Amino acid sequence: MNYAPRKLSFWMLAFCLMLTVAISPALATAQASSSGASSAAKPAAPASSSATPAASAAPAASGNVAAPKTTGKPSSSEIAAAKASGKVWVNTESGVYHKNGRWYGKTKNGKFMTEAEAKAAGYKEAQR
Repeated sequence: MNYAPRKLSFWMLAFCLMLTVAISPALATAQASSSGASSAAKPAAPASSSATPAASAAPAASGNVAAPKTTGKPSSSEIAAAKASGKVWVNTESGVYHKNGRWYGKTKNGKFMTEAEAKAAGYKEAQR
């Protein structure tokens, strides 16, 4: 009788269990720190001004030069307010702005601005 399929199943199960045991402490500490951060009071000002330059120097040291952060994905109420005021959604990564449609307020990195501001900044209107 051939036991090869059983052995493979056993080793796959053993691997998954070992992986779960190895990852569990990291997940527990990440969850504890995120729940503790939301319940803890936040300080009004940073403890020292030297922490900010060190944090901004870290991406440059690793070789990854990140673009300036934008607002990210807005909430549905922010999208509705921007549409009502006639603003466009600018995808800062692609350099395209959307007046409405599927990608309005949905791209990963972007921000709202008037169409005139978007054109002045060099963004182009989306084709679709």
